Amino acid sequence: MTKGNPAVLEAFTKTPFTALGRTRDVYRLGSGPTVLILSEMPGITPSLVTFAKRVVAQGFSVAIPHLFGRDGNVASNGEFLKTFGEVCVSREFTLFATGKSSRVTKWLNELAQYEHRANGGPGVGVIGMCLTGGFALAMMVDPVVVAPVLSQPSLPLGRKDRHKSDPGISAEEMAKVKARTDNGVCVMAYRFSGDKLSPGQRFENLRNVLGDGFIGVEIDSTPGNEWGYPADAHSVFTDGQDNKAGSPTTHAMDELLNFFTARLAASA
Repeated sequence: MTKGNPAVLEAFTKTPFTALGRTRDVYRLGSGPTVLILSEMPGITPSLVTFAKRVVAQGFSVAIPHLFGRDGNVASNGEFLKTFGEVCVSREFTLFATGKSSRVTKWLNELAQYEHRANGGPGVGVIGMCLTGGFALAMMVDPVVVAPVLSQPSLPLGRKDRHKSDPGISAEEMAKVKARTDNGVCVMAYRFSGDKLSPGQRFENLRNVLGDGFIGVEIDSTPGNEWGYPADAHSVFTDGQDNKAGSPTTHAMDELLNFFTARLAASA
């Protein structure tokens, strides 16, 4: 497979991290408590790197593990198809099954523990996007995750109601997540209202289960919406971010960064 574009990530330090018998490259930048950024399809794109640098500017370290795709390449239909084929044959990602998390989240918890030991703070933040959107929820079984964010969570894939409402974790894991939100941990989540890849039923289910511990933000993308977001808008913090003063996506970005500050920096 053709290599990615390393120049996009030249500001980052790339080092391998091994856990549970699996080694992956991790891109790191910044100082302070860590926010793990889990890339959306088709991988670590320039827009994801831009987002990561905004988190760093807020006073945090970021760690971006290579999970799939070709690092640094611009998102395109071709890149998406290549990456989706890669993910489909991997045993570490659960794409269609309900009531089950992806195996890769166990490896990610090991990385979270490592980053916490290295950079301190009260714990780590995690933001998953799209295919990885629900991973932060599964990772909450480990108390080290104190600032979990779900951005356009898309797994499990499927057209049936049970797929659309499923949170992408097991009942046992959900019970542990519920116990943590009952004790004050907040789950933030974001999606565009018309996003079929991240169904509204999933947010509704999480609201019902987690109550006040779940804050789901849905940005209006219905036809004719005030800010002109397209009906198929999907990526809240990367390609869908308009950076316009007063816009819903700008507000979401500010809210997200403030969430990380409140949960990670205040007690660091």
